[in-house]
This record gives sequence, structure tokens and C-alpha cells, in this order.
Amino acid sequence: MGAIYLVRHGQASFGAADYDLLSPNGFSQSTVVGAELSRREAVFSQARVGSMARQWDTATTVLKGLGGSLVAKEDPRWNEYDHVDIATHHAGGVEQGDDSRAYQAALDGALTAWITAGAEGPCAETWPAFHARVRGALEELAGELGKGENAVVFTSGGVIATLCGILLGIPEIGLVKLNRVTVNGGITKLVSGRGGLTLLSFNEHGHFEGEHSSLLTYR
Repeated sequence: MGAIYLVRHGQASFGAADYDLLSPNGFSQSTVVGAELSRREAVFSQARVGSMARQWDTATTVLKGLGGSLVAKEDPRWNEYDHVDIATHHAGGVEQGDDSRAYQAALDGALTAWITAGAEGPCAETWPAFHARVRGALEELAGELGKGENAVVFTSGGVIATLCGILLGIPEIGLVKLNRVTVNGGITKLVSGRGGLTLLSFNEHGHFEGEHSSLLTYR
């Protein structure tokens, strides 16, 4: 069977003026991810990346570590949901600050409200629209893979959580519950076979244990 590796981007710049910039820690995490995939001797025929800076920086760093000539193809469908828009409409405009736990609690509530609002929600991208675009991106990629071929995708926590939820039959719960525990630089593996896509592993982060334990972050 072929496999699709979903890699969450390295740590972004939480609380900074431009959140989308990969932090120095994020670059270090991405380097370790590249080393981990190289250790596994993972061979990829295709790579995808969203259009966000933190996703691209992660992709470039990881692929450099893998060597070879594989270049990621940009597909905005792998972008994260717009947390600012969702927070504005469903959490009273809560902003990122020094207290990441308080922000996460507020975001969880906003995401739940966003999901509940459905297609009639006030956000530029509704939950059903987000659900449809990330599912479409995954299904298209899976359809392009030949027998036994692997692909790697550089995306974000909400996308990964939603797709895992879809494969488990609980997309709404998946987004809220799995999203909050996704690790920066975590690796989720899906296998593609005759029966379709199956979730094999979620949020692997053993590469951030031992000598690299200081690099483990969730936000």
C-alpha cells in the first residue's frame, strides 16, 4: 500500500505581529523532521504544501534534509482555517497573548460555535466549506498516487485533525479534540489501499524525545 504523510508545520510565531512566520524553534523542529523521515528511508513521489509561509518554510527545510530533487507543489486547500476570522465572529475577537492556555480554551469554544453555525455561519469560510476543501485535497492526492507510491504533505493542525476525524467518522469532534494536541512537526500517516484511505498513526512525535525533547511544542 502507498502512504500519505501529513506533517504539521514547525512552531510559528505565537503572539508576534506576524504569526505566520516560522520561529527559530520551528526551523529546528523542521530539520529534525527531515532527519526522522530520512532515518525511516521514506521515499516520496509527490509533495504538497499550503500557501502559508510557515508551511512553506517547513516544507523547504524538511525536503532539503531528505536530499533529492523533490519539490513541493503548492495547493491552498491545505491551508489552515482562518483563526482570526473565527475568533472575531465566535469568540469576541480574542487575540493571541502570553497565556496560550487561555487562548486555546477560547479557540476551542470558537471552533465549536463555528461548527454549530454550519453553512449559515458569519465567517468567510464556513465549517462545511473548510471540511469540503480539505477532504477534496486529500482525495485528489490519494487518487494521483500509483501503486505503492508515497506522498508527503506540509499543512496545519486543524487540517490534520479534521482529516483524521473524517477517517474516523467524527470530523467535528476530531477538529476540536485532536487539534489541541497536535505537535509542531508531528507526523500523521495514512495508508491508501483498495478499501480507500485509513488512519494508521496520528501525531507521531518520538523524534522530539530524548536529545530533542526541548523542541516539543504544541503552539
